Amino acid sequence: MTVGDRKAVTNWSSCAHDPRIWGAETGARVIENGMSKAVYGMTAVPVKGDGPHGAAAEDEDAPGTAHAVEVADAPEGAEAPEPAPDPVEVVRVPEQAPDPELEPGRAPGSASGPGSESGSERQSESASESVLEPVPDPEPDPEPVPESEPGLGPESVSDPVPESELDPEPEPEPEPEPESESESEPEPEPEPEPSSEPGLEPASESAPEPDGERTSTFIPLKALDGVPQESALVSWFGTAPAPAAAPAPVTGPVTAPAPAPVASADPAALPAPAPEGTAEQPLPPLDLLARLTNSPPPPETPARSVARRFKIWVPLFLVLAGVLVVVQALRPLPAVVLAGGGAPTSVTLDGHFEVPWPEKGQAAVWVAGAGDVGTFGEQKPVPTASVAKVMTAYVVLKGHPLKKDEAGPPIAVDAKAVADGTSDNESRVEGLTAGTRFTQQDMLKMLMIPSANNIARLLARWDTGSDSETEFVEKMNVEAKALGMTSTTYTDPSGLDAKTVSTAVDQLKLAEAVMRFDAFRAIVQLPSATIPGLPTGIINNNDLLLSPLSIKGIKTGSSTPAGGALMWAAYKTVGDKTPLILGTMLDQHVTGADPNGGNSLILVKDNSKKVIEAVRAALTKAGAVKKGQVLGYVDDGLGTRTPVVAAQDATVVAVPGQKLELTVETGEKGLPREARAGTEIGVLTVGTGPGATKVPVALQTDLSEPSFAAKLLRLP
Repeated sequence: MTVGDRKAVTNWSSCAHDPRIWGAETGARVIENGMSKAVYGMTAVPVKGDGPHGAAAEDEDAPGTAHAVEVADAPEGAEAPEPAPDPVEVVRVPEQAPDPELEPGRAPGSASGPGSESGSERQSESASESVLEPVPDPEPDPEPVPESEPGLGPESVSDPVPESELDPEPEPEPEPEPESESESEPEPEPEPEPSSEPGLEPASESAPEPDGERTSTFIPLKALDGVPQESALVSWFGTAPAPAAAPAPVTGPVTAPAPAPVASADPAALPAPAPEGTAEQPLPPLDLLARLTNSPPPPETPARSVARRFKIWVPLFLVLAGVLVVVQALRPLPAVVLAGGGAPTSVTLDGHFEVPWPEKGQAAVWVAGAGDVGTFGEQKPVPTASVAKVMTAYVVLKGHPLKKDEAGPPIAVDAKAVADGTSDNESRVEGLTAGTRFTQQDMLKMLMIPSANNIARLLARWDTGSDSETEFVEKMNVEAKALGMTSTTYTDPSGLDAKTVSTAVDQLKLAEAVMRFDAFRAIVQLPSATIPGLPTGIINNNDLLLSPLSIKGIKTGSSTPAGGALMWAAYKTVGDKTPLILGTMLDQHVTGADPNGGNSLILVKDNSKKVIEAVRAALTKAGAVKKGQVLGYVDDGLGTRTPVVAAQDATVVAVPGQKLELTVETGEKGLPREARAGTEIGVLTVGTGPGATKVPVALQTDLSEPSFAAKLLRLP
């Protein structure tokens, strides 16, 4: 060691032991840190006054030569305290990493080798000759250091061990550098500075994941092995923490507690390192937590990908399934309907019946309550003659209803009615006087019994309040269309015009509708009548009313274009029922002379009488539906159908072989969603029209609410 070196060490020792500058504890640390770093990391510091050019000459060959340096232990940016009074030039060099070969228990400066000095000699020389800037007090360990053996006080004030050295895994030893010419002091290889850039990833590298399967970023609680603490903090906070401020220099005397005993530089006085395999001391809680949480994620594998997808999609599927279950359970149920479901809509009675139809023309027969018996001939539009007056009476009664024995409002005779009464080639009422008033009932009698054309035109003008019959004819066609008389056309209210045409089937529909008026039925069954104000009585042209066939109307018609036409009504009592029998026969023509269709009128009455007699004779009471017969189903809209059956037998009055319609209708309360077997839910109608047979229908089995599974599985 040269003279300059000894001065540096002496100055360093004197500064370090000065309690006014450092304090007791700080001085002890400075001595320990400074000595070790001065020995292993120092370079020659020229001292003024020594050697040529003011610097001590450096002898590389001298054994035990030591180089005093100022160690940059303080954080960057910290202000250094005032140097010692002895003016020296101090060279600041970067802090070198401690020699990995230097064990924690060995005192600084205890390295041995050829030409090396003892630790005590080096400490004394460096303390007397070197002057270093004060080093700030490092932050104490977060956890208390276990007490050492007596006499080893300085061990408690040594520099804090970096957190990275707490890892039980030993760091790999640095490769030895080639020995220099001077074997007295091997230069330790500086540790590479770890990068503190924020982008440093502590976790293991892995392939980038898709957005839908991206996992969380691994951020260690403490720095991983090989990653500086500052880099870990940057990864966590995004920026490096600001360095701690350097302690302010001490300018005056400082009163401090008694300094702790300084560790001896003698290697024999230092504790021996713990042998390998001994029990480790328990880690502090923060270090233990860091060890547990600083595990990087395992590498990506197909099994982990499948498991992750399972964890992502299964909860989503369960949530969607739960929403679907709630929606399906709370959705309104579909309406309960009564459906046929393959049940019969008609029934044909046993037996066979043949109607004695005429040779020509067309005809149709209908039994109230049973329906159509049959039709004959081509149903093409033909002139109707005076049968058209039935529609005239229907329109008047519909617009001006009358009860059975009600006279109705008075109607005045106008000049046209008087003039039309003098015509020779049409049926009429003669002897009328303009201004004479007759009741509505009397006017209807003159219309239907003697078939007066002039009264038909008078009623048409009275109903519409106009001077012509055109508006009334329009009403006739409107009503015909409403009744479903699709093959009927009216051109005048009397039927005298040959352009007024219809069919037997259409006229049968009109007969059924008009016979619902009590006032009309009471009039058309009269063979004759006396009208106050007329000079003579009126006689009905339908002499069938006098036969024992219980014929009760309705209207005859005859003309050269139309031939003979007849709409009739008859009754027949069978058991406790007396159904109405209706029939129409059109286009009946005789061979030979037929002035104004008089002979054809006789023909149509004879042919109609044969049909009436046969039908009345064939009417019988027969069973149409038996009790318990399935007539339909109650459909809850979710696939469940509950059978509906007749609650009792249904019998009808009809002819053998007649086909009857079956209609099931719900009651006024509608269909229930839940009911026991046998509950009546509606009515069965056998046949059509007034007098049709009606029986109740009931559930064959219990009607239950839809099950929860049915609600969930129903389609939108």
